[in-house]
Amino acid sequence: MIKFEKVNKVYPDGTVALIDVDLEIAQGDFVAIIGLSGAGKSTLIKLINKMIPVTSGLLTVNDIIVDESLRGKSLRTFRRKIGMIFQSFNLIGRTTVIKNVLAARVAEMDPISSLFGIYKRSDKILALEALEQVGILEKAYNRADKLSGGQQQRVALSRTIAQNPSIILADEPVASLDPITATQVMSDFEKINKELNITVIANMHHVDMALKYARRVVGIRDGRVVFDGFSSDITEALLKEIYGREITDDDIMAK
Repeated sequence: MIKFEKVNKVYPDGTVALIDVDLEIAQGDFVAIIGLSGAGKSTLIKLINKMIPVTSGLLTVNDIIVDESLRGKSLRTFRRKIGMIFQSFNLIGRTTVIKNVLAARVAEMDPISSLFGIYKRSDKILALEALEQVGILEKAYNRADKLSGGQQQRVALSRTIAQNPSIILADEPVASLDPITATQVMSDFEKINKELNITVIANMHHVDMALKYARRVVGIRDGRVVFDGFSSDITEALLKEIYGREITDDDIMAK
């Protein structure tokens, strides 16, 4: 369970990013966060794993209060159960796909094994299974930088699965991909959400992707949650309220 109670975020330069956010997300939910650039979508996601701190209000994740007291070893332990997917993939291009996935296991290893890259057989099996779940097992021993953008994002998703997370946060995970590849990647997110009961929270630019794959949509406008409901309930009028204007082709899907 993720619970925001009157959460506010103000950046050091005075920018107000989130205002009085009240939100509950249950385990196993698939939530898309939509809204204009600068509305507060990325900020909301980054608060959940404490990439940035809450300014005021109460945020709890799996019964842990995410505040200034969560630091050091406790913060590292907390983050192990929260996977993070970025638009830029964040892979080590010069090494193999499987080694990129195995990087997710480093936090569970002793210092010597971590230093020399000595992985347990069970970790290797877990990494291969994670690659199989997103359909790129055959790329396990290819260099990561030889893969297409969509394949690299699937490697990033495999690496996250190998963490055994209860939550996956995705910040614009398909924004840099073409429509066909984006559909493939979002289908992987949907599969992982359903089969492994992992909570998926994705900050989405393209409305059609959000409505097609997420069960629930949260609309943010100027730092405030202005819609929270089933994706099937979204209408053009609600989209206009979220975006403050008529929706354009660019909002719908990249061409």
